[in-house]
Amino acid sequence: MPVKDDSLATTPVGSSLLPGRLRELKLPAILRDHMKIGEECSKENANYEAYLDQLCQCELLARESNAVRRRIADARFPSLKELADFRFAEIPKLNKAKVIELANGNFLKNQTNVVLVGPPGVGKTHLAIAVALNACRAGSRVRFFTASELVNTYLEAREERTILRLEASLKRLELIVIDELGYLPLDRRAAEHLFGFFSLCYEQVSLIVTTNLPFAQWPQTLAGDERMTGALLDRLTHRVEILAIEGDSYRLRQSRDSKDKLKK
Repeated sequence: MPVKDDSLATTPVGSSLLPGRLRELKLPAILRDHMKIGEECSKENANYEAYLDQLCQCELLARESNAVRRRIADARFPSLKELADFRFAEIPKLNKAKVIELANGNFLKNQTNVVLVGPPGVGKTHLAIAVALNACRAGSRVRFFTASELVNTYLEAREERTILRLEASLKRLELIVIDELGYLPLDRRAAEHLFGFFSLCYEQVSLIVTTNLPFAQWPQTLAGDERMTGALLDRLTHRVEILAIEGDSYRLRQSRDSKDKLKK
């Protein structure tokens, strides 16, 4: 006959065995806060069920917070940018309502893409990160690449014969940001990998693309191949929100302001 463990019945509440049991059950938030929650419930004359409910809420909230942190870390943003910090007043022609709508993440439900077009320094990357950051907080799996980083990732995977593994990992995402597309021209092999990436994501994964080039100039980036560019754009723009951002570069403006202050 199995030996009965009487420790559960005989160990008093507050026993030194409790922390070990909570660690074994992987309940770190309850381990951290159970005494404080117990004191609060005692003051409120709460019953055992209310105490247990608060313990469970504490653990669930901690797990969700940890999950959000993991998703943000996995996204590999170069920096964290919040929509609240974007200076909409300095880009008066930008459709603020549309940006806020995108930040709510509804475009992810049917794999819609977003293209942010504008000259350098007007906040395209800031907006892309802010929208993607909100997606992480809402539970979506996100990854940030610059266009050159994505191409190099494909080239390395090709050399290591791991492209299928790379593409399997990309297809598990809900949103991918491709930053700075068009800043550097791509050779034929790189352009083919980029086309393969857009084909992979078509109707499977939403994309946010930032670019300084209008669509008519994309062939010059993709090895001058108009046919490939047309096929790529056909996939990208099947379901797409396009935001044109016009204005002066923040960085140039800040540089001018700094020089003006020095002169004074």
